[in-house]
Amino acid sequence: MSEERDVLANRRVKMERWLAEGEGYRNDFHRQALASELHERCEHLDKAELAEQGIATAVAGRVMLRRVMGKASFITLQDTSGRIQCYLNRGDIGEAAYEAFTQTWEMGDIVGVTGTLMRTNKGELSVHAAEIVLLNKTLLPLPEKFHGVTDQELRYRRRYLDLIVNEDSRQIFKVRSQIIEKLRSFFHQRDYLEVETPMMHSIPGGATARPFTTHHNALDMPLFLRVAPELFLKRLVVGGFERVYEINRNFRNEGLSTRHNPEFTMLEFYQAYASYADLMDLTDELLQGLTRDILGTQTFTYQGIALDFSKAPLRISMSESLARYGDVPEAKVSDEDYLRKLLADEHVEEHWGLGRLQMEVFEARVESRLSEPTYITEYPAEVSPLARRNDDNPDITDRFELFIGGREYANGFSELNDPVDQAARFRAQAELKSQGDNEAMHFDQDYITALEYGLPPTAGEGIGIDRLVMLLTDAPSIRDVLLFPLMRSQ
Repeated sequence: MSEERDVLANRRVKMERWLAEGEGYRNDFHRQALASELHERCEHLDKAELAEQGIATAVAGRVMLRRVMGKASFITLQDTSGRIQCYLNRGDIGEAAYEAFTQTWEMGDIVGVTGTLMRTNKGELSVHAAEIVLLNKTLLPLPEKFHGVTDQELRYRRRYLDLIVNEDSRQIFKVRSQIIEKLRSFFHQRDYLEVETPMMHSIPGGATARPFTTHHNALDMPLFLRVAPELFLKRLVVGGFERVYEINRNFRNEGLSTRHNPEFTMLEFYQAYASYADLMDLTDELLQGLTRDILGTQTFTYQGIALDFSKAPLRISMSESLARYGDVPEAKVSDEDYLRKLLADEHVEEHWGLGRLQMEVFEARVESRLSEPTYITEYPAEVSPLARRNDDNPDITDRFELFIGGREYANGFSELNDPVDQAARFRAQAELKSQGDNEAMHFDQDYITALEYGLPPTAGEGIGIDRLVMLLTDAPSIRDVLLFPLMRSQ
């Protein structure tokens, strides 16, 4: 601790000297090029060609490496695009500037350098400085340069520090931006309209989840942060926008894990005159394109699991999956007593019917075994309050979920557009809520009214963007792909 205090005290002294000299926090330096632009521009120019051309430039960034060698020194600056080396010579920049550099500049400081491009004897592209300026003198030192930020908790709490020193982290969030850009392009090319729906709801709906609550003072009314935009997006389909999508933030008052954050990003899209089978085909097309465009290949590994998106995922019903992966005899898949015994060590409610029991067994015994991309279809109506019943079997719905590496990535279904059936299911959900189920839905009369005006045959789907980024960056935890994940207060 004594050594750390000495470092901080020394930096404060240097900052006070810098401020006293009247150079503090300048905002008149104009950068002319990014590091990556210079490397690309001069890729084919050798030392002699650069010397002959005398290309002038001005660069700015954070000092990441610093080598002081008497009358000449090198620093490496990092900007948003990468790194560029700068050569500082006492005779070129002047005695006073060089003295200030050796006595005041440190790792982590933000500086500007004006000069001409050159190559060192080792061939490294560098800026031969004619003028240097210290733009921000930092009080806190960067982590040890060879290891960066390795402490996971520190990385999440101080993401800015993680981004400064960890190229891998910066790359993850660049890829995240690329993924979202590709998603928008995919849906725009297919005539989907991007929309925005409310994030504060008077009635939480669209998913079975426990909401966050708040209060609007002026209207003196309770409000809920949205758990899903589904019911509003389907209102838009009723209104005539037949293809809509939203990249949205959702909030669910649930626990934290490597797969869950209470605030997360979803893609939801709805298409009139389409079925859940159409959306599975569309999802295949989407994922094949994403893996090709982002990774350059459709075969890759995620956390050691080999994946192949060049072929369509397996499609299997939930009841079939219980027998194939859950070790449930085919004759017992619909046996309530048998399923209850399988869940003996789990929390089981007396009022749960066959559909809820099948879902619980699926989550306990099947989900984690679905390594290869797999669509699970024909979900029970009991656990699918917004999905259309199957024509041949009203106890199941035209619904699917996509699993990859034992995790759910997408949930889609043919939408329930029968207002009478939807009202009955809302009443069933309300009854569950009265029995203590905090995740059950409320009765939304305005949504029923919208259905009474007529929702065309429609299919809708939600895809978890955070998990999608995890998949395409081989990230083990959702916190690795969220710039600022929720953390317990210190």
